[in-house]
Amino acid sequence: MTTASSPPEEGTAITIRCGAVVVPARLNMSATALAVAAALPVESEAGRFGDEIYFEIPVIARLAEDARQIVTSGEIAYWPPGRAFCIFWGPTPASVGPEIRAASRVNVIGHVLSDPAVLSTVRDGELIRVEKD
Repeated sequence: MTTASSPPEEGTAITIRCGAVVVPARLNMSATALAVAAALPVESEAGRFGDEIYFEIPVIARLAEDARQIVTSGEIAYWPPGRAFCIFWGPTPASVGPEIRAASRVNVIGHVLSDPAVLSTVRDGELIRVEKD
């Protein structure tokens, strides 16, 4: 007897590390996400923008057709103007009310697989690393 199983998630499994904070995540299959995956591992200094962490990565990508400014908690995005990897979990200074708003449109490239609010302990200037699992 065989049983149906769910198909494996597509995309690249990654881990985000900053000090004692370890966050599992998955990149999607978009062109930008594939370019980011190819550049891993990366290390940089974290920046904070409200409940968002961002940091420059060695990837140059254009704004995607489906880019958007409003994101959801746990989404990972690439911000073309700053060549930045961004992780969102709550309102930013650009937000209106409780929405989660990036500084400008971003390419959504993945999502965090655990509670992204653990990233609230990360401070400006801390070393952050993203690597493939």
